[in-house]
Amino acid sequence: MKYSIDKKEQYVIFTPLEEKLDSLLAPKLKSELLTVHAEGYGKLVLDMSYVKYVDSSGLSALLVGDREYGNNGGLFLISGVQDHVMKLLQISMLDKKLNIVSDLEEAGETIFMHEIENGSGEDEEETED
Repeated sequence: MKYSIDKKEQYVIFTPLEEKLDSLLAPKLKSELLTVHAEGYGKLVLDMSYVKYVDSSGLSALLVGDREYGNNGGLFLISGVQDHVMKLLQISMLDKKLNIVSDLEEAGETIFMHEIENGSGEDEEETED
C-alpha cells in the first residue's frame, strides 16, 4: 500500500495514495493506523482524496480507526471523501457515525476546536490525583 504521512504537532495526516481501499489493502491500512496511534498520536486525519472505491473491508478499516482514535479523548477525521465513496458511507449510514470533514483545512479547524473543548478536561484530571 502506498501512502504518505504528515506528522504535525497535534495530529497526523495519513493519505492513502491508492484508488481502491479493498480487501487487499484494508488490513495494511488498519495496521498503519494502529501503528501511528501506538506512537502516541491521539488525533488522525485520514485524507481520502485519492480513494475512489471502498468495499466492506475498507469500511471496516475506517471503523477500526474511528474506534481506536476515539478512545481516551482522541479524534479520527476523514477528509476529502469522493462522491462514490460518500454514497457508500451514506447507504451504510456510516456518515452518521464517522467524523467526516470536507478538506484538510476543515480538519485542522475541527482538531483545534476539539483541543479547546477538551483541554480543560485534561487539566482537571491531572489536579484530581
